[in-house]
Amino acid sequence: MKLLVSDSLSEEGLKILKETKGLQIDVLDGISPDKLKGVIKEYDALIIRSGTKVTREIIQAAEKLRVIGRAGVGLDNVDVEAASARGIIVMNAPEGNTIATAEHTFSLLLALARKIPQANESLRQNKWDRKGLTGVELYRKMLGIIGLGRVGSEVARRAQSFGMHVIAYDPFLSVEKASKMDIELVSFEDLLTRSDFITVHTPLTKETKHMISTKEFDLMKEGVRVLNCARGGIIDEKALEKAIKSGKVAGAAIDVFEEEPPENHPLLKLEQVLATPHLGASTTEAQVNVAVDIARQVVDVLLDRGIRNAVNTPSVDGEVLKVIRPYLKLAESIGALQAQLADGHISYVKVRYSGEITIHDTAPITVALVKGLLTPIMGETVNYVNAQVLAKGRGIKVIESKTTEVEEFANVIATEVKTDKLRSIVDGTLFSKDSPRIVKIDEFYVDAVPQGYMVIVFNKDVPGIIGTIGTILGRNKINIAGMTFGRRKEGGRAITVLNVDSPVPDPVIHEISGADNIYDARLIVL
Repeated sequence: MKLLVSDSLSEEGLKILKETKGLQIDVLDGISPDKLKGVIKEYDALIIRSGTKVTREIIQAAEKLRVIGRAGVGLDNVDVEAASARGIIVMNAPEGNTIATAEHTFSLLLALARKIPQANESLRQNKWDRKGLTGVELYRKMLGIIGLGRVGSEVARRAQSFGMHVIAYDPFLSVEKASKMDIELVSFEDLLTRSDFITVHTPLTKETKHMISTKEFDLMKEGVRVLNCARGGIIDEKALEKAIKSGKVAGAAIDVFEEEPPENHPLLKLEQVLATPHLGASTTEAQVNVAVDIARQVVDVLLDRGIRNAVNTPSVDGEVLKVIRPYLKLAESIGALQAQLADGHISYVKVRYSGEITIHDTAPITVALVKGLLTPIMGETVNYVNAQVLAKGRGIKVIESKTTEVEEFANVIATEVKTDKLRSIVDGTLFSKDSPRIVKIDEFYVDAVPQGYMVIVFNKDVPGIIGTIGTILGRNKINIAGMTFGRRKEGGRAITVLNVDSPVPDPVIHEISGADNIYDARLIVL
């Protein structure tokens, strides 16, 4: 077997690979995309960091590739969908750099509060400007943490030791779990309006892209300070620049950028900005940890000793996987749909299986459901291995059951999600191996294809609804690919579910929501 390491990897990780019998290791640090495409057909495994871009073209050229391992967390440089289509396992090492990133975040927080970089530079220029370098204390200040996963939780612990009051926004953390951490769980808007410091610790997903932009900066306190050691693009850099120049934001600490390296970036010209070149995981310990983790994981796959931290496949026998794969895809889609419909903090998830599906082990299907539920917010940090653990860590109970009762369909995955605000029901089935369907949303029976972009509208059952929605979408050049309806009784509440060919901008969704006889509209991305 042959394994290619295409980015720098610590000696500790390389040692594990080299000591594996029957495994030939090639290290081609910094290989160009064209050369990688030319040689990848020879290899059974590929280990990368952030430098290598594993594109669809490279994956299509891979004839023997079984596994791609990322020494780190982020997988935005891997076409996971293309890898999945080829049956290639994609895995990461999500735990090894947690402490390093948390410590770097807090280092920037302290440096930002006390103007340490400016003071250092001033002194090197033979100045003694103590008055102009007055900082602020962290003691009794409000720290708002967006995303209370591994890194966010570690940052919270450090902030609390400095006497800061910590509030957090994380829709996948239960109120009870936050209370045990002595953290106040708040809404997104509440966090923005109350915080003296704001730090983001979420993956970059469609939902978190530019989640802090002009509207969000307008809600913040005058003199707020913001930090991003997570992913470039979570904070809108142009909006941040304007907020700093206007005085709304007193300072910003940035470790990540939308384009890296950032050439002639306007933020780097502002004295209020403290920036580092993506150093969050750049400690000796973290680099060793992720290298050792990914080396062991990849070796285990190649030697058929099990799968850990895979983002695109569960740990099940190959023959069983062939049978249940369509259900895995359906369950993950149901979970993602539930996540985007639910408001508030999730307390439990119930899943009930009925029909022929019950003769199989449904545990991996439940894992797929939970992965889908957590992915819209947690992105690549959640996978088939850790989904249940992450849910438990956030105080989310997962309850699975089976029934032999006859349902409306031969096989049904029925789900219920309970939050502190509502109870949401989504049921799905397979019409055939390759035809998944959503057949129920709340009290409404529908026939919707769970894929791509969907618009779900809750409306009153009156004439003209279809025309209203179609006119708004047509005016904005958004094509409708499919449509289904559901109602309980004539003239009552009803639902309209549309599959569309392109994303629907927020203003268009708001226009639909505000139309006559329409209660709410949601864009769902699957």
